[in-house]
Amino acid sequence: MLNYIWLGLLVGGILVGAFTGQFDAINQGVLNAAKSAVIDVALPLSGAMTLWLGIMRLAEKAGLVQLLARFIRPLLSRLFADVPPEHPAMGSIVMNIAANMLGVSNAATPLGLRAMAQLNQLSSKPGVATNAMCTFLAINTSSIQLVPATAINILAINGSRNPTGIVGSTLIATCFATATALFTVKLLEQWRCFRWERQTGLYSTPICAIENSVPDQAPHSMANWGPWALSAVGATFIILFLTRAISSASGLHSVPTHWVASFFNALSPLTIPFLLSFIPLYAAARKIAVYQEFIEGAKEGFAIAVRIIPYLVGMLVAIAVFRDSGALGIVKEMFRPVLEIVHFPPDLIPMILMRPLSGSGSTAVLADLVKRFGPDNMLSYMAATIYGSAETTFYVVAVYFGSVGVTKTRHAIPAGICADLVGAMASVLACRLLFS
Repeated sequence: MLNYIWLGLLVGGILVGAFTGQFDAINQGVLNAAKSAVIDVALPLSGAMTLWLGIMRLAEKAGLVQLLARFIRPLLSRLFADVPPEHPAMGSIVMNIAANMLGVSNAATPLGLRAMAQLNQLSSKPGVATNAMCTFLAINTSSIQLVPATAINILAINGSRNPTGIVGSTLIATCFATATALFTVKLLEQWRCFRWERQTGLYSTPICAIENSVPDQAPHSMANWGPWALSAVGATFIILFLTRAISSASGLHSVPTHWVASFFNALSPLTIPFLLSFIPLYAAARKIAVYQEFIEGAKEGFAIAVRIIPYLVGMLVAIAVFRDSGALGIVKEMFRPVLEIVHFPPDLIPMILMRPLSGSGSTAVLADLVKRFGPDNMLSYMAATIYGSAETTFYVVAVYFGSVGVTKTRHAIPAGICADLVGAMASVLACRLLFS
């Protein structure tokens, strides 16, 4: 499916460009997209990858990942029935979902790439997405968002009186989007055209592949100083969190969305410092050679970032051609009559079409809508909620599947697009419910 989508974006954009005369814009957009894929995405990602793969190595060696996966095994075993319960991918998946929910995207992406690599170890068909991979991608393209930080900032910068009000509407919309993604991905994997072939068994993972992905030995018993040091770190961050939460909530009067926003706005900035201190300290207490193991885990970060460059360049260039040729505007006008019938604001069409394609493009669309209609207009709240309740589906596909060389994505993209559409509709309804 990805082959046809990529070809359609390129050829469709060029054909439209031939009629609109936008070849100069297409030429410039192609060069900018190719440059941005390497300079603005791959290189910055390599640093984050190196850091978080090193931290994940420490968490695995110390037994934290296995402990976390064991705690939520009942839920994951239903969603990822094809993954062995003790496989380290379970822990990586949990940490990725948690980081996404807290809005810590610079940690979520490396953890997600780590999880995808571990899921790829279980595949018997190189280059083909497994059911578990499709499920994981669907969760990432529709992840429940507790802190839509970028959308809140755009509203606040433009003078909104209630920029955090979209926390409640975003939470409602992402719950619907996530439920739709999980339902759709489980439904589509049963369809004949998407069904995983079983000639060689569902998975035929070499035993060595799993053995190499888990710690070589059980972690040592904790040192005597460990509980005291970890308790001190935990207490410090609890005090910091309470201080920030009380300060943020001061002056608010029993408005649920404000209290929720204050809670997560206080929690999010502390998440990464806590992980960067707690995990290495826990590993050291377990008598792990922390710096040595961190370096071993970090070595793969740059290699993964380099490996996804061709996928990023291909996808971002195709999107640039489709957008700059004017084809995106034509599609917008095609959908306008249908959306007017169901009372869906036509002014939100650019946001719906752009959000799955481009993060920077959808940010620009949101900023434009907020300036045109005002930061406290219903349409601005709707657009901000749509921005916070969906992910750049094609970017996620390019990065996550590209990191493991998957070119046959099966039903992952249809499930992600369905989640995006339901999230957009739920955003409109939630805003009408909360702000009318």
